[in-house]
Amino acid sequence: MSSIFRVLRSNFSPTSGPSIRFSAKDIFRERNIRSLVEKFKILSESKTFRHNTHAYDYTFRRLAAAGHLNWIEEILEDQKKYIPISKEGFAGRLITLYGKSGMFDHAQKLFDEIPERGLVSFNALLGAYVNSKKFCEVNRLFKKLPEKLSIKPDVSSYNAVIRAFCEMGSLDLACLMLDEMENEGVEPNEITFNTLLFAFYKNGRFFDGEKIWHRMVENRNVVPNISSYNSKLLGLVAEKRTKEAVELVQNMGKFEGLKPDLVSFNSLIGCFVNEGNLKAAKQLYIQMLISGCLPDKVTFELLVPLVCRKGDVDFAFQLCRKIFGRSFSRRFVFDESLLQQVVDELVKSSKIEEARKLVQLGETNKYHQYMLKLPAV
Repeated sequence: MSSIFRVLRSNFSPTSGPSIRFSAKDIFRERNIRSLVEKFKILSESKTFRHNTHAYDYTFRRLAAAGHLNWIEEILEDQKKYIPISKEGFAGRLITLYGKSGMFDHAQKLFDEIPERGLVSFNALLGAYVNSKKFCEVNRLFKKLPEKLSIKPDVSSYNAVIRAFCEMGSLDLACLMLDEMENEGVEPNEITFNTLLFAFYKNGRFFDGEKIWHRMVENRNVVPNISSYNSKLLGLVAEKRTKEAVELVQNMGKFEGLKPDLVSFNSLIGCFVNEGNLKAAKQLYIQMLISGCLPDKVTFELLVPLVCRKGDVDFAFQLCRKIFGRSFSRRFVFDESLLQQVVDELVKSSKIEEARKLVQLGETNKYHQYMLKLPAV
């Protein structure tokens, strides 16, 4: 046992669970990767922690991003001592975690080791290949395994294949899968339709997206949600149908009781930016703040260039002050040229003090330093 493992274990009681000094919250606070792995393994002795999906997802995303796939395998192998691998639900969860880490080969190996394989592990394997971006393999497995395992694919199975086809750009094949599942008596759900809607609208196939929209609306078991509306909004924006986009957002609140979210606001702001309509874009931004919806990097990248082109330097200055605020600086890194544009426009408008303030904020920013320059006056 490593020294760090001994120290960590001294702060943990397997009978009573994590102590005050050492709890699941430490998983999200731990900066050292190796310590994170050891803490995770110790905390896994608690059954309560093993049900903490948020901690699992966070840990595996972080380890995968850092390229420590060997430690992901180490953790998952360690999990096997708590529940027999013969339990399909538990094995399916491990397969899913391997898939989220892009380790499709480990997911396949574990699937092959399960003595009793059924629909749960089959769907987990399909999901693992989708998450690992091995899209071509998904349809092959879908055609091959159900007969071999004597199982009937369910809606989750079909959704995995539809997503794989959409990711590959094979949208017509994805549509055929929708037809096939309905012919097999498998009822599509909101995930099925939303996957197709987003793919068609995003890829500029507006009228095909509308066909899917009508099929969804006609389905008594599925109600369009905010993701559905945002996908349609994406299509309307691409088609430059601003009036219809505005009406869609109004109607989703009036008839469906849905509130526009960040994606909705950004899409509408993008509409008005494309038209050069600063007044409408500005009103939407203010409405966004009033509704309690916080802007993000996309919001500012849409607004700042338009505001500068239109010469509203006071509003541009306000936007940059918000960008340099703690909550935004910590989460987003902006292109320096975007911010420099505001500095330049301020100087042109003889607002030298405001320009100096932005340069200073860029230099002293705690999370990312911006090397902005004050143009010669």
